[in-house]
Amino acid sequence: MTIVGILGSMFGIEGHNCNLDHYANLITEFQPDVICGEVHPNTWNTFLSDKSKRGFWGEAEDIYYDWIIPYCEQNNVVFSPVDWFELDVWNDFDPFIKFKGTQKEKLQSELTQWFEKQKAVWNVTLVPFNSKQYDEIARQKYKWLYDINPESQIFRWICRNQIMVQRIKNTIKEHQGKRILCIAGADHNYCYYDGLKELDLELKYPLK
Repeated sequence: MTIVGILGSMFGIEGHNCNLDHYANLITEFQPDVICGEVHPNTWNTFLSDKSKRGFWGEAEDIYYDWIIPYCEQNNVVFSPVDWFELDVWNDFDPFIKFKGTQKEKLQSELTQWFEKQKAVWNVTLVPFNSKQYDEIARQKYKWLYDINPESQIFRWICRNQIMVQRIKNTIKEHQGKRILCIAGADHNYCYYDGLKELDLELKYPLK
């Protein structure tokens, strides 16, 4: 049977055990045949053509270039890029684009408070920021953002995750019977889980 694991990353968040060694151990213990990473296919193709080029706007995270991709190369693991966004219009769908001044500052402050709520449940499981409790707060946060700007959230979050999950499903079809690890920012966890839970496979989330 195909085994699919979900690993939400908060790489680099200080004080929450989100360091390279921890993620490396989790990935190694899972023993993936395939890794679906939060990397745009265009970024991946650019990197394959010139490995000195590391994406744009901080995408993809350094952990991919510094450890995940070398791990795949050294262990004959297939890497599948699944991210989606459109750079030329991304800023046009900022959730707070319709607001100015103190009103915008208040919303930005509220968004920060949502993340503080998420950090409060960071260690519910042995995998930081990977839990049903964390996911429930994430759901509430993105509903709050949807209520503020539905158009933004449809483009930036709902459609993005639908495409990412479909790319994972396509990868699963290509690698039946394999161990597939899906890595993305932890806020994507519930989207991945909801999109994959009805498939005929063994879904591991959280990993521990």
